[in-house]
Amino acid sequence: MGMSADAPGGGADWLDRFFTSYYAHRPVNATFIGVHGLDHLLPDFSENGAGDTLAEMQALSRSAERLPAAQRGAREAEVPKEEIDPEQRTAVNWPLLDRRLAEGFLKIQLWEFESEHFHRGNPSLYASEAVFGVMALFLSDFAPLAERMEAATARLEGIPTLLRQGRENLRRAPSPWTERAVRECTGALAFLDRGIELLIAEASPRTSESQAVAGMRNAAGKAREAFAEYHHFLHSELSLHPSTHYACGEEALSVYLREGHFLDQSPQDLLAYAESELADSAARVNDHPGFTPEDLRGLADLHPTTDRYYAAYQEEWDAVKARSQEHDLLTWPDFPIRYVPRPLWAREAAPYLYFLFYRSPAAYQRPPVHEYLVKPIDAEMSEAEQEELLRANNDSVIKLNHVIHHGGIGHHVQNWHAFRSPSRVGRIAAVDCASRIAMFCGGTMAEGWACYATDLMGEAGGLTPLEEYAELKGRTRMCARAIVDLRLHLGRITLEQAAGFYEEHAGMGWDAALGEAVKNSMFPGAAVIYLLGTDAIHRLRQHLSVRKGSGFTLRAFHDEFLSFGSIPVSLIAEEMMRWVE
Repeated sequence: MGMSADAPGGGADWLDRFFTSYYAHRPVNATFIGVHGLDHLLPDFSENGAGDTLAEMQALSRSAERLPAAQRGAREAEVPKEEIDPEQRTAVNWPLLDRRLAEGFLKIQLWEFESEHFHRGNPSLYASEAVFGVMALFLSDFAPLAERMEAATARLEGIPTLLRQGRENLRRAPSPWTERAVRECTGALAFLDRGIELLIAEASPRTSESQAVAGMRNAAGKAREAFAEYHHFLHSELSLHPSTHYACGEEALSVYLREGHFLDQSPQDLLAYAESELADSAARVNDHPGFTPEDLRGLADLHPTTDRYYAAYQEEWDAVKARSQEHDLLTWPDFPIRYVPRPLWAREAAPYLYFLFYRSPAAYQRPPVHEYLVKPIDAEMSEAEQEELLRANNDSVIKLNHVIHHGGIGHHVQNWHAFRSPSRVGRIAAVDCASRIAMFCGGTMAEGWACYATDLMGEAGGLTPLEEYAELKGRTRMCARAIVDLRLHLGRITLEQAAGFYEEHAGMGWDAALGEAVKNSMFPGAAVIYLLGTDAIHRLRQHLSVRKGSGFTLRAFHDEFLSFGSIPVSLIAEEMMRWVE
């Protein structure tokens, strides 16, 4: 896998080498992104493999530093005036912007590879890469089934090696991280046992006894044994060596914020902002003249019937699209969603895994219709079970979460625009991978836009008064996420205190609150993206509407904003404000 990252060449060559290295060392990410030449491989976290990855990233960083400042991705203010192309003062220099983002990604990854936060201290990493390395091949029909089964067999055969690397690398880990990995092993074992058989029967009923299927079954058996051994290691060995080092610390947190989100503020300044916004949001919820938090329980009473359950998703999607077009909010893509039940092969495993309802489509080689995997309902369930599921997936949840935020004007529309972006980083950064998005820098756009889109539909009259109140309550959760993220990694609160904060301020039950806190601890700087991204979009819209006056339209603003792809909102604002200045 080695490459000459120190080789001479200009900025364009450097960016090519960056992406070559990125995919070579992150083959499961490559599959989710739609780059399929490495579908038969899993990541290599052996001493030599991790060492090669680290050495290549260091070499890429060194070679980037030797580029002229105007090619390196530096801020314009840092570049000598004689090096700035006059035409680039009013147009986006996409290669320069991408190199700036790629260099930030490398700085974050260098910290992660040298810390105990990931391959040397997080047991969940190995479980998720192993199981989703196989599942990723069957979540869409991007290639003929025979090709995907062949790749799946190769990855199944590689799982014992990957999990052995986990056992060799892991010496201690925070107990909640180990417990999460144990749950993921439970899901993986279910998938590798009954799930594989259901997948074979569902995907290829005519070839269930073929040589390819026999090879896949045999490889799945060996992978199942490896997961059982890994599960035993986690439960009987690693759990006896707990670590309390789940906070990344102020220095590393600052790197995430500065080099990933491209924010100039310190963690302390951002924390003060989030705390102020939480207080304001809580006051607005408590002082609301029309509703109280208790009224929100009534939303669960409004839900589809069992026979209309699946149709309700599609009908709501059509309604949101129609309202968006009626109000001329943006360019709605010709990229439909099909709401379908979660596949049989994934149903037993999914509750234990990072198995998303809406997983971002691949940036490349994606089918023309994207399948949204909803929680299934069927006649075999008791009436009480059906009622519980319908209340949990009521009309409001379908509209706000599954259509507006994820499957409609939020993530899905933003993803389509991102895939068409001139930014190579912007096309792939927010693609969902095994446990997080492909590149950290895509976060403020992905989640910021999805939350902003819900506000936008409220402005367009798409929410009922009670749903608007629910979104007001949702903003307190958004603020709480940012506060926990920052306090936790600054070392100001424990995981238990973080969960208690969620209970008090976000209305979560203890299990959900602790699960959210654990996720925050594993991925520093990732929970601030909802609040900071949303508010930055609102501020940019306000600034440009004032500057452009009567020439400002929502459609033009949104299309221009989305055209940048999944890159930090702060950089998009920097470019769009520069144009009007």
